[in-house]
Amino acid sequence: MARMTTAQLIKRDSKRNIGEEDLQAIREIKAGGGRRFTVQVSQATEARIKQGQSQANFAAMIGVSVRTLQDWEQGRREPSGAAKALLKVAVAAPKTVRKVLAVG
Repeated sequence: MARMTTAQLIKRDSKRNIGEEDLQAIREIKAGGGRRFTVQVSQATEARIKQGQSQANFAAMIGVSVRTLQDWEQGRREPSGAAKALLKVAVAAPKTVRKVLAVG
């Protein structure tokens, strides 16, 4: 599909009623329609959220750099076997992990 020129975009958009399009989209959503998106959350993100920690605090608590945690959360890297086990426990028993690994 070829890109539209500015003139073509202006001509197309001059015929649109954006307000009506928005209202129609809201009606579809309320009726249970519309597009739906599912976001896959990594095990690292799930563990951090269950701990109620920022990335910096959670990374310090489990002994990794913030960059490493970000890489795990964004799927650029996989945690090692030991780190995966710790994250699994952090999801299953967040209070225990927080108590045992408390920073400070």
